Amino acid sequence: MKVIVVGAGVSGFSAAWALVKKGVEVTLIEQGPIPNPLSASGDQHRIIRRAYGGQGGYQRRIGDAYAAWDAMWDDLAEKHLVDTGFLLLSQVQGDDGDTYLQGLKDGGYPVDEMTPEETATRFPFVDPETIRFGAFSSEGGVLLCQKIATGMRDWLTNSGATLLENTRVSAVNAERGEVTLEEGTTLSADHVVVTAGAWTLGLLPSLSSDLTTYRTAVAYLTPPEDLRAAWENGPTILDVGGTVDGYVLPPVAGTGLKVGAGVHKRVSGPNEGRDPEDGEGITIRNLFGPPFARIEEYGVADVVTCAYTFTRDEHFFVKSEGKLTAVSACSGHGYKFGAVVGQKIAEGVTSGDLGKTRIWLEARD
Repeated sequence: MKVIVVGAGVSGFSAAWALVKKGVEVTLIEQGPIPNPLSASGDQHRIIRRAYGGQGGYQRRIGDAYAAWDAMWDDLAEKHLVDTGFLLLSQVQGDDGDTYLQGLKDGGYPVDEMTPEETATRFPFVDPETIRFGAFSSEGGVLLCQKIATGMRDWLTNSGATLLENTRVSAVNAERGEVTLEEGTTLSADHVVVTAGAWTLGLLPSLSSDLTTYRTAVAYLTPPEDLRAAWENGPTILDVGGTVDGYVLPPVAGTGLKVGAGVHKRVSGPNEGRDPEDGEGITIRNLFGPPFARIEEYGVADVVTCAYTFTRDEHFFVKSEGKLTAVSACSGHGYKFGAVVGQKIAEGVTSGDLGKTRIWLEARD
């Protein structure tokens, strides 16, 4: 069996990995280098965590995600996951911190609830006057994106897959299972899997009623010197509470202190506005005070833009037609499921039961 995978972000290289392990002849095509710094998978690090608030299906699937990552670490002979645990903060009743905590409690998952004062004692960068509570879970951490992509690139090459980097696809044909490259060559396969992230609509514009692409950005901060050690030994922060949908990744394994907020996004094509705007880092930083004390003392070391594809209900998207399957994660939460998404795609393609793949990835149960 021959399969072409278009897009070498986390879903793409994971699908290629899982297909190769099933004995499939794989061609993986990426418009830039692997890892591609413009892709949603190209940043330094991403969150993995159990909490999912009202999306209980994904909360229950995290165990499968961890098992798939473990299988990938075995093949790479190196673990690119730092187990920091994760912290939830709540600023007002009913905010996301509140919702995530309730989801954990409803699912029976262990979580350490703390008063504002206990939270600030344990994590001194938090201003206790601005939060209702803190809650910590050990089941979470940081995935090192660039190291994972580099490792998978080398593993796939050594395992016989064909990798076409810096190669743009201009068209795909679902009926014939064909991919046309920008320079004119047409490749054919038994099945084509499109995992092109924010660039999916450029190849499959008919999906515009299901998928919307946004431009966002994250900031890398330099904390005050007396708080540096607390951050370097701190947890991933899944949500800072309040209304900004803010998250924080600690500076571990050579990465920076990254902050991002769901409110900082706008509808945009994937190649538009990719240069940071004047003052954008300060704007993002200031979304985090509260709940962090002395936010004005944090320097902005870097700003990185990103393009994400969203669905209306923030579930994964899978659609098959003929010899083609399009798979899209929703926003940044897709990365943590990357390895298991690859396994599920490979199972569906090789068995012919992509409906089962769709049901699992949509996680509505």
